[in-house]
Amino acid sequence: MEVYFTRLNWNDTSFPIAASETGLCYVGALNEPSDLFDDWIRKHLPRAELIEHPRIMQPYQEQLLEYLDGTRTRFSLPLHLIGTPFQLEVWQALCQVPYGVTVTYSDIAQQIYRPSATRAVGTAISKNRVLIVVPCHRIVGKKGDLTGYWGGLNMKRQLLEIEQVSSSKLPFL
Repeated sequence: MEVYFTRLNWNDTSFPIAASETGLCYVGALNEPSDLFDDWIRKHLPRAELIEHPRIMQPYQEQLLEYLDGTRTRFSLPLHLIGTPFQLEVWQALCQVPYGVTVTYSDIAQQIYRPSATRAVGTAISKNRVLIVVPCHRIVGKKGDLTGYWGGLNMKRQLLEIEQVSSSKLPFL
């Protein structure tokens, strides 16, 4: 399997993005060190041939930059999500959270018909490595507070500011 990657530059930051033949499989955190990406690839796609290829990654870059610049609210990228069946179920629920809306971990647990699995949902969300596109930044604490985020709370805050989010309840249940 071949995995193509590049670093996406936005404002004063950069971060790795990668895709397999199937679709986008990795969107890193702002200013993420490249060794975190390398470690993730070795762990989750150990047989993959990693190829730096900005041209192949261009459609992914374009949509991510449009989002970051505030001109895109939905992605039409193919995805290659790598996780357990439970993680994939949680991540699919995250993809249903509309742009500009925040929900809680317990809202996601309800959405996947596992209302007592709030902590497991939180753990699954923390394993998401397709940041921005699988919008785990839209998940907040019970009282609307910003809670942990793989890319750090500063990145989460920036993404929510792009979407001009005020804490709101789940409209898709």
